[in-house]
Amino acid sequence: MKKVLILGITGQDGSYLAEVLLEKGYEVHGLYRKSATGNTRNIEHILNKITLHRGDLLDTTSLYRVIKEVAPEEIYNEADQDHVGWSYDMVDFQYNVTGAAVGRILEIIKQINPQIKFFQPLSSNIFGKAMETPQKETTPFYPQSPYACAKVLAYVISKFYRETYDMFVATAIFYNHESPRRPEEYLTRKVTKAAARIYAGLENSLELGDLSAQIDWGYAKEYMEAAWSIMQQPKPDDYIICTAETHSVQEWVDETFAAVGLNPKQYVKINPKFLRPATTTVLVGDISKAKNAFGFNPQFKFKELIHLMLEEDLKAVGKTLPQKS
Repeated sequence: MKKVLILGITGQDGSYLAEVLLEKGYEVHGLYRKSATGNTRNIEHILNKITLHRGDLLDTTSLYRVIKEVAPEEIYNEADQDHVGWSYDMVDFQYNVTGAAVGRILEIIKQINPQIKFFQPLSSNIFGKAMETPQKETTPFYPQSPYACAKVLAYVISKFYRETYDMFVATAIFYNHESPRRPEEYLTRKVTKAAARIYAGLENSLELGDLSAQIDWGYAKEYMEAAWSIMQQPKPDDYIICTAETHSVQEWVDETFAAVGLNPKQYVKINPKFLRPATTTVLVGDISKAKNAFGFNPQFKFKELIHLMLEEDLKAVGKTLPQKS
């Protein structure tokens, strides 16, 4: 039985990845950090099937201890500060936990056992003001936020260890990926949760920023399946993972509210405080490389994803999707 260590196992991606790897017969270990709320909500249903270890990406000693103790064949780093908006207010922390920590982990792997395979997720935000559309794995980076800059650093470090020390260090450039486990401070969940609560009569408005932004949205669990596939390739490489189609924030709002029979114009208000200092161009990727390498073909597209998330938020307020007549 293969052993795996997932850093950031309690988050959206880490928890889905744990499910995927359990289904594939792995012995799953996870690193989780001290938090004020001690939140293990996303993994409550599998706590008896996994082993948790205390630690933090900012604490080298805990990383070294856990990697040495677990002795995994594979490590997936799903731990970082992944909210673009927050990155402007926590710049030092952002660079440290999302960028420099990757160097810490890889140096520890090199010292303990350089045969351990390592997976590093990246973000489409590294392309920022994209030099071409759709973006490919070779498209130049043009980051437009501290978060994106930190992810560029993570990529550079990953490539350095892969090429210099001949280590198996693979990356995926993930475009936006959502799920019912997405925290409500993220746009997509903010919209589906508000629509459910408005439909249930618990709220009467929703404030948003730029509705014109075009975004490529996919389903987080499918992307974690892709992460595993990337780690099973003969050689480590970089792959773009997305749906290869975009929809505007306005479309997300319209589809969500329409699903519960509401007119968003009556409830949605624009608040300038939600606008970011810098904006990106349309980010949509070319998935040819992943499709050719391991048959990547996302099934959950725009409407399916919205309905999946909305059903969960309606359940929380005692409602279900209204039947179409």
